Amino acid sequence: MWLGPEEVLVANALWVTERANPFFVLQRRRGHGKGGGLTGLLVGTLDVVLDSSARVAPYRILHQTQDSQVYWTVACGSSRKEITKHWEWLENNLLQTLSIFDNEEDITTFVKGKIHGIIAEENKNLQPQGDEDPGKFKEAELKMRKQFGMPEGEKLVNYYSCSYWKGRVPRQGWLYLTVNHLCFYSFLLGKEVSLVVQWVDVTRLEKNATLLFPESIRVDTRDQELFFSMFLNISETFKLMEQLANLAMRQLLDNKGFLEDKALPRPIRPHRNISALKRDLDARAKNECYRATFRLPRDERLDGHTSCTLWTPFNKLHIPGQMFISNNYICFASKEEDACHLIIPLREVTIVEKADSSSVLPSPLSISTKSKMTFLFANLKDRDFLVQRISDFLQKTPSKQPGGRKASVADPAPESLPASQEVPELPTSPSSPLSGYQNFSAQEVPTASQGLLKVFQRNSPMEDLGAKGAKEKMKEESWNIHFFEYGRGMCMYRTAKTRELVLKGIPESLRGELWLLFSGAWNEMVTHPGYYAELVEKSMGKYSLATEEIERDLHRSMPEHPAFQNELGIAALRRVLTAYAFRNPTIGYCQAMNIVTSVLLLYGSEEEAFWLLVALCERMLPDYYDTRVVGALVDQGIFEELTRDVLPRLSEKMQDLGVISSISLSWFLTLFLSVMPFESAVVIVDCFFYEGIKVILQVALAVLDANMEQLLGCSDEGEAMTVLGRYLDNVINKQSVSPPIPHLHALLTSGDDPPEEVDIFDLLKVSYEKFSNLRADDIEQMRFKQRLKVIQSLEDTAKRSVVRAIPGDIGFSIEELEDLYMVFKAKHLASQYWGSSHTAAIRRDPSLPYLEQYRIDAGQFQELFASLTPWACGSHTPVLAGRMFRLLDQNKDSLINFKEFVTGMSGMYHGDLTEKLKALYKLHLPPALSPEEAESALEATHYFTEDSSSEEVQSQEEREGSGNEDVQEKRGEEKGTSPPDYRHYLRMWAKEKEAQKETIKDLPKMNQEQFIELCKTLYNMFSEDPMEQDLYHAIATVASLLLRIGEILASILTESVLVNFFEKRVDIGLKIKDQKKVERQFSTSSDHEQSGVLG
Repeated sequence: MWLGPEEVLVANALWVTERANPFFVLQRRRGHGKGGGLTGLLVGTLDVVLDSSARVAPYRILHQTQDSQVYWTVACGSSRKEITKHWEWLENNLLQTLSIFDNEEDITTFVKGKIHGIIAEENKNLQPQGDEDPGKFKEAELKMRKQFGMPEGEKLVNYYSCSYWKGRVPRQGWLYLTVNHLCFYSFLLGKEVSLVVQWVDVTRLEKNATLLFPESIRVDTRDQELFFSMFLNISETFKLMEQLANLAMRQLLDNKGFLEDKALPRPIRPHRNISALKRDLDARAKNECYRATFRLPRDERLDGHTSCTLWTPFNKLHIPGQMFISNNYICFASKEEDACHLIIPLREVTIVEKADSSSVLPSPLSISTKSKMTFLFANLKDRDFLVQRISDFLQKTPSKQPGGRKASVADPAPESLPASQEVPELPTSPSSPLSGYQNFSAQEVPTASQGLLKVFQRNSPMEDLGAKGAKEKMKEESWNIHFFEYGRGMCMYRTAKTRELVLKGIPESLRGELWLLFSGAWNEMVTHPGYYAELVEKSMGKYSLATEEIERDLHRSMPEHPAFQNELGIAALRRVLTAYAFRNPTIGYCQAMNIVTSVLLLYGSEEEAFWLLVALCERMLPDYYDTRVVGALVDQGIFEELTRDVLPRLSEKMQDLGVISSISLSWFLTLFLSVMPFESAVVIVDCFFYEGIKVILQVALAVLDANMEQLLGCSDEGEAMTVLGRYLDNVINKQSVSPPIPHLHALLTSGDDPPEEVDIFDLLKVSYEKFSNLRADDIEQMRFKQRLKVIQSLEDTAKRSVVRAIPGDIGFSIEELEDLYMVFKAKHLASQYWGSSHTAAIRRDPSLPYLEQYRIDAGQFQELFASLTPWACGSHTPVLAGRMFRLLDQNKDSLINFKEFVTGMSGMYHGDLTEKLKALYKLHLPPALSPEEAESALEATHYFTEDSSSEEVQSQEEREGSGNEDVQEKRGEEKGTSPPDYRHYLRMWAKEKEAQKETIKDLPKMNQEQFIELCKTLYNMFSEDPMEQDLYHAIATVASLLLRIGEILASILTESVLVNFFEKRVDIGLKIKDQKKVERQFSTSSDHEQSGVLG
C-alpha cells in the first residue's frame, strides 16, 4: 500500500536493499524470506514478539536523492507481488519525469505531492457509502465550485490525481471532470496552475505515450494542446472523458443537452464513493454497447449480466459466455466472437425452470419459447436471484398469456415472421398477389402488403432459369437446413455458419425476413402494432419542407425498376418516407433515403420497409441522414484513416487528388446502391444488415485496393472518379435470378474498351480476406475521434457563415466578429448547461438557419453588454442594457440573434459621431424606454402615435431580426412538424437588401422625462472619466442650449468635450479577452502562473 511520505534517517538498519534506481530503493526486512543469518533471526523474533498492530510490513519502498541523507517511505507491502506492482508503477510513471528536474528539493516535493494524491484517490474509492454522493465527494464538489467559480448547476462527475505538463515540467494536482467542463488545479512550489476547458471546445482527445511524456491523455482545443499523465487508472479516466466529450458533441449536434437518465436501473449493491452522474454515465455506456451488440430498440435498458455456459445442440457443446438480461430480452454472447449469439425476447418465453444440478451441469436453467425451442444455460452463479429477475420481467411483459411458468407451452399463437407464413403460400397461387392490386382508384391507393418484387417480377418458375435457378434453390435449401439445425426467427442461434451463408448471398424469397431479423427491426415492429398505419393516417395531406423534397425525389428512386414505374410503387414509397419524416422531424427527409427505402420496399411490405428504415436511420447508421450528414462524414473520416493505415501509398495520392471525400459519401449514404448494379449492391446490403458498417468499410477498401495501379497513374480527380465509376459499374452478380436492371450510371461511364467484369462474391471474399480485422469496438473508438473533428469543423463552418452574413459596413474586422461569435455562443451554451429555465434554452430550434441557431435572452445580453460596452455607466449599466435589448428585439420574442447583437455593439463602437448619438437618443425613447422607467413615456408613446409610421423609421441594421416573428408564427402553426418554408427566407433576404438610411430629422421628438433619463445616463457614463468635471459642465451647457434651439443632438455637437468623448476609440479585442476569462470562470486566486484561457 502507498504511505504518506515520512522521514527515515537510517535507511539500512534491519533492512536489505533488493532494487535501486537514482530516486527509489526497494527493501526487504531482514529475517523475512530465505537466509538472513543471526541478524535476520533476531529481527524476525523481534517482529513476532511485537503485537500485530506494531508489526512491520516485510517490504518497503523509499524515496531518496543522491546528495541527501534523508529517505522518505512511500510504500510498503506484505508480499513481493504487491511491492513489485508499486515499484513498476513508479518506474513507468515517475522515473522519466523526475529526471527533468534540476533541483533535488523540487524532486522530493513533487514525489511527496504525487504520493499524497494517490493516497487521497485510493481513500476516495474505499470510503463506505451512506448515500449516493458521500461526504468526501461532496467536499470535492464544493472545492471545485469554489476554486473555479462554477454555479450550483454544474455537477462534478469524478476527480483524479494527476500531473499537467506545462512545457517540460509536470504540475501535480487534481483533475475535476464535470458535466460541461474539464478543470485542473495545482499549487506546487509556490506556483499555481488553474485550467478550465469546456467539453464543447475539445477538438481532439486521445490516449498516447511518447518519449517525452509517459502514458498520457492529450486534450486539444482550437487554441492549445494539453497533456495530463500519471493517473492511477488512466483507462477509467480516459473512458469517462470520452463519454463527457461525446455528450457535448451530441449537444452541439442536436440540442439534446445532458439529462440524467431517470430510467436507469438503480444498483443492487451499494456503490463505493462515486457520484450518481458517474454511475449513470457508466450504465449509459453499458446500455449503448448492449443495444448495439444485439440490435435492440433504443429504449432497452440492461439490468445485469453474468457469466454462464450455453448448450448448443448443433455441435453438442457447452459454450462459455455472458448472459445479459434486460426488461424485454435475454441475450447470450460467447467469449469467442463468432461461436454463438442468441436473442430471446421475453414475449416469446413460455417456461423458465431450474433443472437439477449435477457435477457435469452445475446450476442449470432451462428456458422454453413459443416456437418449441428450449435453451439450456448452466454454471450460473446466482441462479435463484436470476430466475426471480426473469420472473419479475415476465410479469410485466405485455402478452395474452400471463408470463413466467404460468404461460402455456402449447401457445395457440406462436410468434413467427411474416415471411415464414407467406413464403410457403406464394408458390401455390402465383397470381394471387397481383389480382389483389388490380382494382384501385386514384383516390384510394392500396397499401403494399408484401415486397414489390413479388408483385412485379415475371413469375417464371425456377426450372426455366437453368443454372441460376438451380443455384437459388440450393441457397434456399441451405437456409432451410440452417433453420432446422439452428432455429428460425428471432431465437435463432447466430454463429460463424450464419455469417458464411449470408456471405454466399441470401435467396430472394428469404431476404425480407432475414433483413428484419438481423437489423432488429422485427422486434420494434411486433411491439408497435398499428403504429405505422396510424402515422400514415396522421401524415397524409400534411405539407412541410420534407414532403416537398420527397415529392421531388419520388420519381428519381430506381426509375429503371418496373416497381417504381407505376403508381403502386411510387405511392408506397411516398407513404413510407412521409411517415418517417412525421415520426422523426429532426431528420425529416434527406436525399439518399429514397434510394435505400425503394430497395427495402422491393423485399418487404410497407410496414416492414418502414421499420427497416427506422433501424437504419436511428441505430445502424447514426446521424447519417440528418441535415448535415454528420454520421456519413464521420465514417468517411474513418475510411480515410483506414486507407492511410492499410493502403499508405494510395492514401497520399488520393489526398492530393481530393477523391476520397467525393466518392465515399455516396457509397456510405446509399450502401453502394447508387453506384453499383442493383443485383450486386443488394448482396452488400445483406452483409450490412448482418455485420453493420464494418462491411461497407471493408468493401470500400477492397475497391480502392483493386484499382490501386490505375489510381496511382491518375493525374486529376475526374480521371480517378471515372476509373472507380467504371469498376463499380462492372461489379456483377452472376447468381441473380431477377432480370437485369439497366444501371443508369453505367450508361454514362461506358467506354470503347469496357473493363473486366468483377463478381460481387469475389469482391466480398477479397474484402474479408484482406480487411476483416476491423472490430466493432475499434470502429466505435474511431467514430468518437472523427466525430470530434467533424462536429468542430461544422461549427467552424457555421461561424464563418454567420460572420459572412453580417453586412460589410458593420465596422468590426473578421477576427473581431469571430471572437464576438464565440463569446455569444458561449453565453447561449451557458443557458443550456445551467439554466433550462432560460428562454434561449427552451426555444432553440436546430432546424433554423445558422444565424438563428444561437440566441440569447435579456439576462444574458445584460451580462455581455456590461463586459463589452464602451459606454460603462456603473450601477446604471443594467438599465441601459435592458433598453438596448428592447431596441434590438424587433419581433418581441425576448431573444436576439448574433446579427442583432453585433448591430447593437457596432452602433456604440464604429458608427460616426451622429450614429452614436442617434443610438444613445433611441435608448431613451419607446420601445427601448419601458413604461416602468418613466411613467410619462406612455404619454409620449401616445403623442408619437400619429406620425410614428413616418418618423420612427428603423435603421437597416436594427431591422435584421424582424423576420423572426414570422418564423415563430409559422413554427406555431406547424407545431414543429417542419422547418419554415425556404421562400420565407428569400423574402427576408430581399427585405434586408432594401437600403434605407435614416437621418436625425427622422427621429421622433423627446419629452421632458425622457430627456431627464438621457441626462441621467450621460451623468453615469462620465463617472470616473479623467475629464469628468468638464463633461458634467458640458451636460449643463447642452441642457441650457437645448431650451434655446430645441434640438438635443445639435446641442451636444456644440460641446467639443462631449464630441471627443464619443469619438474616442475603444479596442473591443481587450474586452473580448476579459469576457472569455469570465466565460471560462478562470480562477483568480493567484497571478503567479496562469496557463491562459482555453476555448
